[in-house]
Amino acid sequence: MRGQGKQFMENTKYENLEKSDQVNKLPQPPLELEATEGKPVHDLPDPLEVTVNKVDLTETINNRISVRAYSDESLSLEELSYVLWSTQGVKEVTKRPATQRTVPSAGARHCFETYVLVNRVDGLKHGLYRFMAIDHKLQEIDLSDDIAERVTAGCFGQRFVYNSAITLILTAVRYRMMWRYTERGYRYMHLDAGHVMQNLYLCAEAIDSGACAIAAFYDDQINETLGVDGEEQFTVYVGTLGKKR
Repeated sequence: MRGQGKQFMENTKYENLEKSDQVNKLPQPPLELEATEGKPVHDLPDPLEVTVNKVDLTETINNRISVRAYSDESLSLEELSYVLWSTQGVKEVTKRPATQRTVPSAGARHCFETYVLVNRVDGLKHGLYRFMAIDHKLQEIDLSDDIAERVTAGCFGQRFVYNSAITLILTAVRYRMMWRYTERGYRYMHLDAGHVMQNLYLCAEAIDSGACAIAAFYDDQINETLGVDGEEQFTVYVGTLGKKR
């Protein structure tokens, strides 16, 4: 096992890559996964009409900390809409086609699908949802009574996942990135995840909330809980958010 990281960096240097499927003129994969048939879809408020606190960017960056203790206060549906727009919001679908979003992504590939564990959001049932970014909607995935316990168990049993108002789970759709970048795409999807989570920290301040990024999770367990295969789609990063105590 030792040395695998170093070997990965060597193997993913540009000079060691094969031609990409994009270069070989194969069709690009869809910009987003299709909605799951038969699962209810919920509209979200227009994020550009949501009123949030005006915060000073320098002060917000300086005061940024990871918050793991949350109050029992719920998020409003408007605040959830704002958080999802801040972290994966689609501003435009271009003719290429590609999505222009509120976060940067290598080659505008935007390989992520965002799952949302809803613990306390006014107007939504407790459960697991998927954010449909292009239409800015939420689709129900799993509203089982024990879903929060299962997601928490997949995150090393860290109880602030269970106690958060929401927990975002970023999964990468592998081929959406690899189509253009082949094996080097694994580097980019993890870099892109960092961009998303930084926005989570920043937008939390505008709604009197705190956030905490989580990289400690059992890959197979959390993927199984989400219902993804762990190969073509897999968890990359997790982030909690809730009202500050």
